[in-house]
Amino acid sequence: MKYKRLILGLLAIILALWVIVGEQMSGATADAVVNAPIVTVRATVAGNLTVPARQLGARVTQGEVLASLKDPVVDRVRLDDLLMEMRLEEAARTHIEALLAETEAVHQALIERTQIFRERRLEELRTRLSHAEARLAILETGATLADETQQQLLAAVEDGIGRLPAEPRLDALVLDHARERVKVLRIALQAAEENVFLGDGYNDAPNAEQRAVELSSEIAALQTQLAEAEERVAALRERVDRERVRVNSLTGGDLQSPVTGILWEILEADGVNVQRGDPLLRLVDCRATMVTASVTERVYNSLSVGDAARFRLGGSSTVYDATVARLAGSGAQTIYRNLAVAPSQRHLERYDVALIVPQLAQLEAEGCMIGRTGRAFFEARPLDGLRRLLP
Repeated sequence: MKYKRLILGLLAIILALWVIVGEQMSGATADAVVNAPIVTVRATVAGNLTVPARQLGARVTQGEVLASLKDPVVDRVRLDDLLMEMRLEEAARTHIEALLAETEAVHQALIERTQIFRERRLEELRTRLSHAEARLAILETGATLADETQQQLLAAVEDGIGRLPAEPRLDALVLDHARERVKVLRIALQAAEENVFLGDGYNDAPNAEQRAVELSSEIAALQTQLAEAEERVAALRERVDRERVRVNSLTGGDLQSPVTGILWEILEADGVNVQRGDPLLRLVDCRATMVTASVTERVYNSLSVGDAARFRLGGSSTVYDATVARLAGSGAQTIYRNLAVAPSQRHLERYDVALIVPQLAQLEAEGCMIGRTGRAFFEARPLDGLRRLLP
């Protein structure tokens, strides 16, 4: 029993020493700090700055208005010239549209006039042909011309022939003339049905149709001019839009937060006149939270980018999973120029390590704990199992 107790005591001592040594010798750092990049908001134009009253450390969201700029003497001469040119081009286009509409109306009226002429001309030719065929039928029957009506008809035919006073009255000549008239009228009627009008000896279409053809060419030319005018107006409108955007950008406007985070520093006061590119505000990007730490050379040489690690905030028992994101080595002061928390002198004497801790950025209101310290662990420790059981 005595030896058994002695053995158990030795085992307890060995276990305690193993835990103490394992806890102390495991890769860890005691100066880990929650950090985040700094975003500088600069003046987009030269002008007067307006900054609403806001406490340092206030939370801001992406797209939130932080300040505004206004330039009261922005140059608008080029924009005014382009607006005048566009109005002149629009007036020219309106003139062409009105002229085109009037020409098309006249063209349509001539087309209708031509249609009326064609219908009445066909009606005339059919009537004359009908009467000519009737006279020819009378002459071809060989009937005596004793009847008074027939004598008048024969006299009319002879007058159409243009008989000379001394020329004898020849019935055969009259009959031939009547046949000629019927054939000529049939030819004229057939041509008219094909929209070719004979009879005046110098054209094959009525004046209204000829004028309508001329107006068709004029309408085509006006349509081309209208398309050209519309292209000029569209090109000028694009130039006006670009110039208006340029003028508006020079005039100024609201400055919005590019990130969700904390108002870290106000560099210019409300009401001052600033130049384009001047830094105005600095913000901490809380969605890019990281942990910066320094380790010994032995631990540093055992690490690689992508290695798993763990992080615990000071005064808290919660352990967060982490990943090694950057190994900057010793004297890594320059990489902290755009980070919220600068390194201490002791930190710079050791080897710099940056960790990504996704759970910190997911803590909503508590996720931007810039400056909070804690410990980072890179190797398993004897009491890790027990820590997981504790709340």
